[in-house]
Amino acid sequence: MEAKEVLEQVKNGTLSVEEAEKYFRKQPFEEMGYAKLDSHREIRSGFPEVVYCSGKPDEYLQSIYQKLYAFNGEVFGTRADRRQYELVRNVLPEITYDEISHILKIEKKEKEHVGKIVVCSAGTADIPVAEEAAQTAEYFGAFVERIFDVGVSGLHRLLSRLDSIQEANCVVAVAGMEGALASVIGGLVSRPVIAVPTSIGYGASMNGLSALLTMINSCANGIAVVNIDNGYGAGYIATQINKLAVSQ
Repeated sequence: MEAKEVLEQVKNGTLSVEEAEKYFRKQPFEEMGYAKLDSHREIRSGFPEVVYCSGKPDEYLQSIYQKLYAFNGEVFGTRADRRQYELVRNVLPEITYDEISHILKIEKKEKEHVGKIVVCSAGTADIPVAEEAAQTAEYFGAFVERIFDVGVSGLHRLLSRLDSIQEANCVVAVAGMEGALASVIGGLVSRPVIAVPTSIGYGASMNGLSALLTMINSCANGIAVVNIDNGYGAGYIATQINKLAVSQ
């Protein structure tokens, strides 16, 4: 049944508004052969579809960006490289690229940023993943404060910003090496902490596995852990938490 038929049935009284609403909350998508773009994801989940750029063939990436921009008036992608930026810029001149987070996006100019999320990184080398989290949350409408290079090897640096951290609706803790930052923050705040292990570290860090295991085994309460280097996932979850806090 097409959308027009649904609306006609509502008009004629043969279909209730509630039943029509269920129809429009199903999963319409744009069939592209190589991709099925979820054009109604924002209706269902509150956030539009995002592009994972790495590994996508050039022609596919260009077309996906064009379609999503047409759907939403903005588009956001992660794990892009500069070559992909130049490629997409050929069809969408407004596109911007951040060399640190590897985010490729067009964002609506006037966007309200509400609540407060604090994104902390243990070290400077963790900033690319932390920036992915921060820019994801900002794209989805959250106010984000960045507090970088506050790892446990100099705990006084973290404590100097504790007041601001404790004011946040959610804290994202990004750390490689042994990944202890999340446990420390978890013991100091009354809000949820999203822990992000990074692949930064020497041999026995096992490309982030050591930090991941530390975070999963934390004795601090209120910590949730995402996958290694998954700044996007942390930013998304933090935004959902922040949204709930703002709506109270």
